[in-house]
Amino acid sequence: VADNPEAERRRFQEASEADASALSGLMAQADDQAKAILEAHLMMLQDPSLIEQVEAGITAGRPAETAVESAVDEFAGMLAALDDPYLKERAADVRDVGRRLMAALAGKPAGLRLERPCIVVAHELGPSDTIGLDRSLLLGLVTEQGGPTSHTSILARTWAIPAVVLPGITGRVASGDMIALDGDAGNLLLNPAAEALAAYEQRARQASAQAERDLAEAELVAETTDGHRVELAANAGRPGDVAPAMALGAEGVGLFRSEFLFMGRQTAPDEEEQYAAYSEALKAAAGHRVVIRTMDIGGDKAVDYLNMEKEENPFLGVRALRLCFRRPGLFRTQLRALLRAGVHGKLAIMFPMVGSLGDLRSARRELDDARRSLETDGITHVSHPEVGIMVEIPAAALIAPHLAQEVDFFSIGTNDLVQYTLAVDRGNPDLADLYQPYHPAVLRLIDQVVIAAHAAGKWVGVCGEMGGQPIGSLLLTGLGVDELSMSPSRLPKVRRLIRSNRFAELERIAREALTLGTPDYVTQLVEPLVK
Repeated sequence: VADNPEAERRRFQEASEADASALSGLMAQADDQAKAILEAHLMMLQDPSLIEQVEAGITAGRPAETAVESAVDEFAGMLAALDDPYLKERAADVRDVGRRLMAALAGKPAGLRLERPCIVVAHELGPSDTIGLDRSLLLGLVTEQGGPTSHTSILARTWAIPAVVLPGITGRVASGDMIALDGDAGNLLLNPAAEALAAYEQRARQASAQAERDLAEAELVAETTDGHRVELAANAGRPGDVAPAMALGAEGVGLFRSEFLFMGRQTAPDEEEQYAAYSEALKAAAGHRVVIRTMDIGGDKAVDYLNMEKEENPFLGVRALRLCFRRPGLFRTQLRALLRAGVHGKLAIMFPMVGSLGDLRSARRELDDARRSLETDGITHVSHPEVGIMVEIPAAALIAPHLAQEVDFFSIGTNDLVQYTLAVDRGNPDLADLYQPYHPAVLRLIDQVVIAAHAAGKWVGVCGEMGGQPIGSLLLTGLGVDELSMSPSRLPKVRRLIRSNRFAELERIAREALTLGTPDYVTQLVEPLVK
């Protein structure tokens, strides 16, 4: 029991201010992906509900540490109990904020400090811990908890750092142990024998040398040995992601996620803020196409200030374009900002979650209304940008011949297309073995979309994870996909794979894959081409 609640309250406030200052310091040195995560943590730290809960505990006579621990446990527990995997993962972010507060109350610096090159092994690694690590010394990450949608996993993928989740690993590893880590296969060897260690070291040297060769070829086009050309583009989450992607050889941005403007804040961004962000991205692309997706909010992306009703199945609920139709003012503001920004580059507008011709036509009417309003206001804008849709609902794939008559392009969002086709929650680690991008049913839907697009003289891209995977990129090329958009770090390897294969062979393999019955058979068919 605390003797002086007022003193404990001051300690808590001072700790909060110190941690906010530390987070701001990390943000000043962080890349865009890390900065977005730290901004969210700063908002959690300053969340009125959390502060109120802590201060209520202090008023009840608890020391600041106990009040913080209790409030954090309650908030994290509420998130962990939710069905949505993305929101479950946010419990780790709340606990990360709590750990930092506890360190500040103890007068200690938060986070880890690396003194030599090493693999970090931990029960759970908070995003701020990961961001604060010296990446020149970080060889890999091994944690007992975490999933593919955790912020730590996202950072590891962005930075091309091997990361593996292995329950119970902390009880088997001691500081100073030798670890051989295979991030691709998710394997770990503890204190490997000399022969096994030598084999891992040889593979690591080969992978490093190959990565350097791949990077040196960034200016080359992705063209098969028999002359078939594929456009390689990058996925981007913020304007600052565009220039680095261009340096890695991206020929444009196949997916610019506009959600970052709407999340982690108390009010919606106005037209000027959106215009500035979209303009920055278009300018950074230096004349290459930038496909900007209209806000894909809902599902795993909750926005408090929109006061969206809780849904039993949010991935099947009011999300993306469905939300836009229910908030026409919000949608109109974004469309106006996009059309205005379009004068600064090669803009393409993409609507997500289109399931019918009615959805597409309604979205295009909204775009026409936004254009007319700009004309009325006398504001400079682009009149006719490319307009396309994400094909992520199986229904859209099945009516692709009709949709193709009314769009300029398709971009297949394989992440959701796989989820909806196979009825598997892509964020649920317990169902990871059922989430199968190379399932023949998924491949057949993609094939139908490509055939429909080309019959109408339209181009088709893929902006989901599948396009950046070695097997996926070769399969999609064989199916005739015109553009592959992916995480920038994956561009060099995918470019090499396409350049080292014949299109005739890729096409033959893809056609055969369509006739197979299981994803394993598909993988076995394509693997020999992955060099």
